[in-house]
Amino acid sequence: MLLFVGLGNPGAKYVANRHNIGFVAVETIARAHNIAPWRRRFHGVAVEGLVGSERALLLLPGTFMNESGRAVAEAAHFYKLGLSDIVVFHDELDLPPGKLRIKTGGGDAGHNGLRSITSHLGNGYRRVRIGIGHPGDKAMVHNYVLQDFAKDERDWVAALCDIIADNAEMLAKGQDSTFQNKVHLAMSAKGFGEPDEPSNPAD
Repeated sequence: MLLFVGLGNPGAKYVANRHNIGFVAVETIARAHNIAPWRRRFHGVAVEGLVGSERALLLLPGTFMNESGRAVAEAAHFYKLGLSDIVVFHDELDLPPGKLRIKTGGGDAGHNGLRSITSHLGNGYRRVRIGIGHPGDKAMVHNYVLQDFAKDERDWVAALCDIIADNAEMLAKGQDSTFQNKVHLAMSAKGFGEPDEPSNPAD
């Protein structure tokens, strides 16, 4: 059993925020793999099914971002999962919009959702870091992440989440580097930036 966690804030006012791209990615995986219905569980909503040939629980915490760890810890303990079984999808200020990196462990880089999960479980879980860009001034970060994606950003958001979902079985099988490279090649093929050199997911 794997645990795929999308990070975001609950409620209609936050749905299209940059901070909620983790929710969007995991919801897209559920649709693409015909995993339904979502039910209220683990301080949020969850659904269980197959991502390719691998069984996974998909979880969207129902707490606000800074309490995400409560939901993740409860689900992990219920299924007796190790940190390597947990994959967290989240927005990443330090990557350009539409870029993606896989990382295991490390710091939280000021991300309150990651900080909360780490405080409950430790930091050795896997992260799918989805670039949203940086506003350029640290003082602007709070407002920037809680703003909706601009109209001209929505195409790459939809394309990236679809590509993540199409290739999610590789993540489920632990093929993180292959997943990362396929996502970048597919994004480039759709006209969103240049393909990256093959890279190590530990970078």
